[in-house]
Amino acid sequence: MNPSRTPADVVAHVMGGRQLIVPLGNGEPTAVLDAIEDAARAGDARINGSSVHQMHAIHERDYMSGAFDGRLTHTSYFLSPATRRHFLEGTVELVPGHFSEVYSLMHQRAPHPLVIAAASPPDRHGYFSLGVSADYTASFIGRADFFLEVTEAMPRTFGRNQIHVSQVVGWCQSDRPLVEVAPAEPTDVDANIAAYVAERIPDGATIQTGIGAIPNAIMAALTDHHDLGVHTELLSDGVVDLVESGVVNGIKKRLNRTKTVGTFALGTQRLHDFLHENTAIELHAVRYVNDPRIIANERNFVSINATLSVDFLGQCASETIGGNYYSSSGGQNDFARGAMYSDGGQGFVVLHSTTSKGASRIVPQLDPGEVVTTPKNTVDKIVTEWGVAELRGRTISERTASLIAIAHPDHREALTVEAKRLAYL
Repeated sequence: MNPSRTPADVVAHVMGGRQLIVPLGNGEPTAVLDAIEDAARAGDARINGSSVHQMHAIHERDYMSGAFDGRLTHTSYFLSPATRRHFLEGTVELVPGHFSEVYSLMHQRAPHPLVIAAASPPDRHGYFSLGVSADYTASFIGRADFFLEVTEAMPRTFGRNQIHVSQVVGWCQSDRPLVEVAPAEPTDVDANIAAYVAERIPDGATIQTGIGAIPNAIMAALTDHHDLGVHTELLSDGVVDLVESGVVNGIKKRLNRTKTVGTFALGTQRLHDFLHENTAIELHAVRYVNDPRIIANERNFVSINATLSVDFLGQCASETIGGNYYSSSGGQNDFARGAMYSDGGQGFVVLHSTTSKGASRIVPQLDPGEVVTTPKNTVDKIVTEWGVAELRGRTISERTASLIAIAHPDHREALTVEAKRLAYL
C-alpha cells in the first residue's frame, strides 16, 4: 500500500488558516511540520492564521519563537523544554486544563481542525496505528480530517487508536527515528520515598504513575507485589519490567481486565519494542483513561504524582516555579480525584523535602504566583524521604503537624514557628 502524498501536500489541506492538532511527544509528525514551516517561510498565504495545538512538544520550532509574524503560531496545553522559554517570552500561548479535558478544549478552540500525526505503517487491512500517542488525538478519529506521517520506527499498538486509510485525506512516509528518553536514575532519597509508597500498595491494586526518578524507584520497589494492574496516562520503561516479571497482569481490574492501559508512551527503544504488536497493552484516548469517573470504577486504585511544593493546608503547586509557569496541570488532578472516589483508593503526592539549594518544599503558605494543581480538599497522602503525612479528613492543625513531621529536620523548628504565627498549631 503506497503513500498517497508527500509531506508538502499537507499544505493544500491547511488553506484558509486552518487550526492544526498535533499529538504530544513522539506522535509529532516531524517531516509534515517541516513542510508547513517551509511554506510559511516561503510566504504561502494558505498558512496564514494557522496555529499548532499541542501538549508537550519534543522538538523546538521556529513558529514557537514568533518567526512568522503571527501567520503560524503555537498554542500549548502543557509546556515542555521546547516551549517553556517561548511562553515566558510571549510567543507561545498556554491553555490551562486537566489532561482528561484537553480534547474538548481543543475541539472548542478548533471545531474543524486538520489533525497531523505520526503513525505506524498500515496493516494488511488498511489500518494505521497512532503508535505511542493516543492522547487527545484518538478522540478526533471520525470527527476531523487526518494527514499522517508513517515511519517504520513507530510501534503498532492496540486499543482505540486505529484509523483506516479511507479516513485520512493523505499520508506520507519518513525515516525519522523516535526520540528516546532514558529512565532517570533514582537516588537514595528517591528510594526512601518509594519504600514508603510501595509498602502501602496492596496486592491486586491498579496503579498510575508518571516518569522520573521517584516513579522509577516506586516501580522498582514493587517487584514483590502480586496481581497489580496498570491504568495510567504514561507508559514508561518501568512498566516493561513489571509486566515481564509477572507483577503486573491486570487480573484484578474491573475495566480492561488483563490489559495494561495508557494514553501515551515515552521511553527508550526497549519500550518501543515491547509495545510493538503487544496485545496485552492498550492505548486509549485520554478523555477515557484520565476520566475520574472511569478511574473510580477500579477498586484499590493508587495514584502517584509529583509536586514542587506543598503548604500547610495541603495545597500542591505542581506547575509553577517562582511564580513562573513551568508545565501545566496535566493529569495530576484527574487521577487524584479518581483515586479519591475509588473503593479503597489512595492518592500519593511525592516530593523531596528540600530543593537542590536546601530550601524547604513544605511551606507555610504558597508563594505569590504559585498555582495550585491538586487542591487541599482532594489531596490524600504527601510523601517525602522522611515519611508519609495523611491529610484526608484531617483538621488544619493535624495537617500542619503531619507535614512538619515529614519536612527536613533542618526546617522543622522554623516551620513550627510559622505554623503558630498562622494559628495553625
